[in-house]
Amino acid sequence: MEKRSQFETLKTFLPFLWCREDHIRWRVLASIIFLIFARICMVYVPILYKGLVDSLTQTVDVNTVIMLPMYLLLSYGSVRLLSVLFEQLRNHFFAFVQYTVAKVIASQVFTYLHRLSMRFHLDRQTGGLSRLIDRGVKSIEFLLHIALFDIIPTIIEMLFVCGVLWYYFGYVYAVVIFSTVVIYVVYTLTTTEWRLKFRREMNKQDDNANTKAVDSLLNYETVKYFNNEQHEHDRFEKSISRYVQAGVKSATSLAVVNIGQGVIITVSLFIVMYMAANGIVENRMSIGDFVLVNTYLMQLFIPLNFLGFFYRATRQHLTDMEKLFSTLDVPQEVVDEEGAPSLDVKVGGIEFKDVCFHYNPERPILKGVSFSVNPGETVALVGPSGAGKSTINRLLFRFYEVCKGSISIDGQDIKKVTQGSVRSQIGIVPQDTVLFNDTLHYNIAYGCPSATDKEIQKAAEMAQLSVLLERLPLGMQTMVGERGLKLSGGEKQRVAIARTILKNTPILLFDEATSALDSATEQEILKSLEDLSKGRTTLIIAHRLSTVKHADRIIVLDQGEVVESGDHDSLIANNDLYAQMWQRQQREKS
Repeated sequence: MEKRSQFETLKTFLPFLWCREDHIRWRVLASIIFLIFARICMVYVPILYKGLVDSLTQTVDVNTVIMLPMYLLLSYGSVRLLSVLFEQLRNHFFAFVQYTVAKVIASQVFTYLHRLSMRFHLDRQTGGLSRLIDRGVKSIEFLLHIALFDIIPTIIEMLFVCGVLWYYFGYVYAVVIFSTVVIYVVYTLTTTEWRLKFRREMNKQDDNANTKAVDSLLNYETVKYFNNEQHEHDRFEKSISRYVQAGVKSATSLAVVNIGQGVIITVSLFIVMYMAANGIVENRMSIGDFVLVNTYLMQLFIPLNFLGFFYRATRQHLTDMEKLFSTLDVPQEVVDEEGAPSLDVKVGGIEFKDVCFHYNPERPILKGVSFSVNPGETVALVGPSGAGKSTINRLLFRFYEVCKGSISIDGQDIKKVTQGSVRSQIGIVPQDTVLFNDTLHYNIAYGCPSATDKEIQKAAEMAQLSVLLERLPLGMQTMVGERGLKLSGGEKQRVAIARTILKNTPILLFDEATSALDSATEQEILKSLEDLSKGRTTLIIAHRLSTVKHADRIIVLDQGEVVESGDHDSLIANNDLYAQMWQRQQREKS
């Protein structure tokens, strides 16, 4: 994947500001109109102020002295009030745009991440990815805010101010101010490009430290098992130290930029104020004119003083946005064909035909695997570690596409139908049931979010969760903790069974569903799994051969190939790989 340019990032981003969703387009237009009105008022205020000063310093008629300043004071106050009103109206219309656009983009990226293949998610670093999304969304909100509230208003005001000064005092004042802004912007752009590498290194080390922290906390139990708290502390401390070093370099380079900006603005202020003071001495300008120029300088240069920050922040946040949008450039490895139909399951027969697959071309996993599971039949896949058993599970769910051959359900190649329809017809009880940090009710209902409370309760009873629910004060509303850590292995497996019951699919897949359980719990879970699989096409992936003795057929895999097939008794009689595995496991039990 090629690195995105910031132009490409903006090209991706800008259409979101001009979409018709939620009336965003007309809200943007209204915001810009009120922004322009507010800037016109702000530029007109110093003109009224000049008139007020001149009337107080030049007029001698008593009546005029009393009336004219009062009129100007009222006008001055009214225009300032109008500028505040227009700014608040701008804020009102744009606030919705700001947060809605961020929401739409975050939602789109989140949805796209779920469309990416398992290969991407196995390679990803959860902490870094969540950080990338969070920082990217905040960058969108920030950029929209400074664009309409700071950068664009400053540019509009600068143009208005140059126009007014040219009109009142000649082009020289406008040229000096405009030249100052150009020099300032060029200097800021150049030096910011120079220091951008320090910011990127800082972000990199921040991601690295955050990822290590999240990874360590997710594996809290493992850290405790091996008494490695100090090791984790040292590992995190090194990452934080690298972040500190990068942060110091970034801050030092920022000081260099600020000094140069200060010099440019100070020199410009001196030149313009000298010209105005000289105009008063030569009687070409009034005190009010001097005040007008001074007010414009302060009004313009105060926000211009922050333009460097705005530009740096924009560059930094564009970099964060670039990373966010770069996730949309990750190609989808598994894509439905255009116009692909839904899978139509009538009886639930499965067939693997000459299936070849590899994660890396240099290391093939499956080498021409062929087998079938008849409707309503229970078939077990067994074999040594690395034989390719779990890969078959992933291919059946279309987490990956086969490299060669085909997988079909009821005669329909699953590559030719939609992924969602395939997954909707298969229920799974995995080896490691990872639950959401929510209630038991939510985790069971995940099998069918539209299920009623009565259906969820019935599924829990069928999965033999009644005893657990009676023991819990909050029952179904009990929080299960991060990844379900508040439940035992057997309880988590029962939750997995309950939500598979609720999903109610014609095809079931048990992926080493009891391998992590003790013998007593294993027998209870096996009974539940047998009850669940009655009348359904069932594929069991197992390591413990004792758990698949009841299977109608057992398929033995070794090094990515089918080497044996038959029921338990016939495979024992063959005295081949299955028999050897059986004897080894029996010796280990005794």
